Amino acid sequence: AKRLGRGPGSGKGKTAGRGHKGQKARSGGGPKLGFEGGTTPLWKRTPKRGFKNPAARPLEEVQLGRIDRYARWGRLDASRPITLKSLYDARLISKIPEHGVKLIGGDEVKTPNLRLEVTAASARVRSALEKGGGKLTTVYYNTLGLRALLRPDKFEAKGRVLPRPAKPPPKLRDRFDVVPDRIHDGPVREDRPAYPAPTELQMARHARVAELNERIAKMRLERSERERKAARVKAQAKEERKRAAPR
Repeated sequence: AKRLGRGPGSGKGKTAGRGHKGQKARSGGGPKLGFEGGTTPLWKRTPKRGFKNPAARPLEEVQLGRIDRYARWGRLDASRPITLKSLYDARLISKIPEHGVKLIGGDEVKTPNLRLEVTAASARVRSALEKGGGKLTTVYYNTLGLRALLRPDKFEAKGRVLPRPAKPPPKLRDRFDVVPDRIHDGPVREDRPAYPAPTELQMARHARVAELNERIAKMRLERSERERKAARVKAQAKEERKRAAPR
């Protein structure tokens, strides 16, 4: 900030070093940030880079080494499967994640037979657990299911029933091993697949839809062929009229 005087005798009074009139003499305003006098600014001259994926599912990341240390210190019960509820109660995750938890790291696991049930994990984590005799199970929870799993007391306080587990979307069904039978802090059933096999009625319906789609595609192809043929005939007739016209 500039120290201003009062009056012309102070040296920095009257116009206060701003001169007479013009944009720079006015109070407030001024060109916006990035304005270069009317020429194309730098942020428009440089190309765009990257994008924001609207379908992204950001996961809360937890180190496998921290879970191993917490299990050896007794802050996690290694005798039973360690679920997202266990991680939340041990303060390994500070807030309710929107889409789940992903294990990263891959250090040597010193706790024997460590069983983990999380949303996702890297390949290094899975191999490190298997080397230590442990097991990793990827379980799907939607946002409502995560809230019910981590904070069931809020549902009970409002007199609400815990929601049933949701199935993963078709695009994500191959990423999960199982879907829990109910929202609870316990082991999930290993014999229940994440996405059940289609029934005979569903398979017949899919076959019927595929047959209809094939017929529609064939009809569209035939129509396009007729349109192209009509266009060729029209063009030939136009050329013949041009040749037959007197010059």
